[in-house]
Amino acid sequence: MTIPTATTANEHDLKLTIVNPQNLYDPSPNGYSTAVIAPRNARVAYISGQGGQDSTGALSPDFAVQVKQAYANLRTALEGIGAKPSQVAKLTVFVVDHDMSKLEVLTKNVKEMFGEALPAQTLISVPKLAIDPMLFEVEAVVILD
Repeated sequence: MTIPTATTANEHDLKLTIVNPQNLYDPSPNGYSTAVIAPRNARVAYISGQGGQDSTGALSPDFAVQVKQAYANLRTALEGIGAKPSQVAKLTVFVVDHDMSKLEVLTKNVKEMFGEALPAQTLISVPKLAIDPMLFEVEAVVILD
């Protein structure tokens, strides 16, 4: 199997292989990769959706504040299982009433957290999340070893 335009997410451990085929649109400027390959026999962890609640459960009404907090919460969840952002293979993000004005906020936050090792990602626009004031949620698939 030949993998075009492949890079490793973690060069020292060679944990994940990121693939952005040359004959497809390059999604990396938008904060994600086309595909991520996990190593053979890897253990996988699934992190439940992280919203923008702070440690007291409070939610800002501001979309950008919720996104920033949700990624901080994701980082804390990763640390809780002994993982780093470079071990995230896939994100699914849920955005209430998504429109193009929200993409800049989303892209900025994902690039701040993941740098060049951008996971595969799917954005799903939803009318509502679990709690009425929630505007954003992110879940992750993580490769542990």
